[in-house]
Amino acid sequence: MKKVRITQTRSAIRKSDVQKATLVALGLRRVGMTREHTVTPQLDGMLKKVGFLVKVEAI
Repeated sequence: MKKVRITQTRSAIRKSDVQKATLVALGLRRVGMTREHTVTPQLDGMLKKVGFLVKVEAI
């Protein structure tokens, strides 16, 4: 299974509730936090929602 490392690079202040909830679902609470996830269609959709707030790297 493919894995990715997701790092929050921008703040969620003044973003919509949906975008904030997506960051929480990804396990990101503050700028600089990093989490590793397995690539799934659901994850792809989440990254499209908050792609401008995070940096994604393949592992």
